[in-house]
Amino acid sequence: MPSLHTALLQSSGRPGDVAHNLRILHDAAREAAATGAGLLVCPELFLTGYAIGDGVRRLAEPAEGESARAVARTAAEYGIAVLYGYPERAGADDPDGAVYNSAQLIGPEGAPLANYRKTHLFGCFEREWFTPGDQPVVQAELSGARIGVLICYDVEFPENVRAHALAGTDLLLVPTAQMHPFQFVAESVIPVRAFENQMYVAYVNRVGEEGEFEFVGLSTLAGPDGVVRTRAGRTEQLVRADVDLAFLKESRADNPYLHDRRPELYGPLT
Repeated sequence: MPSLHTALLQSSGRPGDVAHNLRILHDAAREAAATGAGLLVCPELFLTGYAIGDGVRRLAEPAEGESARAVARTAAEYGIAVLYGYPERAGADDPDGAVYNSAQLIGPEGAPLANYRKTHLFGCFEREWFTPGDQPVVQAELSGARIGVLICYDVEFPENVRAHALAGTDLLLVPTAQMHPFQFVAESVIPVRAFENQMYVAYVNRVGEEGEFEFVGLSTLAGPDGVVRTRAGRTEQLVRADVDLAFLKESRADNPYLHDRRPELYGPLT
């Protein structure tokens, strides 16, 4: 079974400057592809910045907008899939003009593979500017792996990750804007989520100060054994690790949590 060499771009880019952030993404895709990576994962709201106030609505674009086309050209140029976060403006068929905190996966040929809207909004800031999504499991196939997407706060709800496990997600991509003092999520929660759900989890953070927030970095790729394959520090970095599908298959056989579940007992949870 193949491995998917995966690159995590830990960067906050330049908040409010989409063109600049697209250049950072382009350069990271070139560097990642040169090392054999088949997938580049960027942080939450990477294209625009996170703490940009009403800039969220001003810079929001539809899923098929100009920035999506620019990312698609980069993906096709270097033959690498790209997952990036951005504020998504709903289409003309949405009378409320909703904006979603979204992440889109573009395939290595430049075709869109999946678009996910964050379902669990964090804090007053996000609730002011975004509408929550309503599709909990979004997946795509890439290089023999089933890819799933959540965003930041979503992964802190065990139900979300378990839903992906039950749907067969092999690699869960989690672009995030994880801030101080919640660094324990990267350090402890993410490896546990990977182990208890028998999947790989790539958690890719912003870094540094932005508005009232201090993003802690520590971007992490954890395996189904709960072992961290790579973890960034507190600066802008591009880190890489393999998602080994053969090892994942063996780990699932050795740790049969999904097989040993007793759903008939879980009704009171909902």
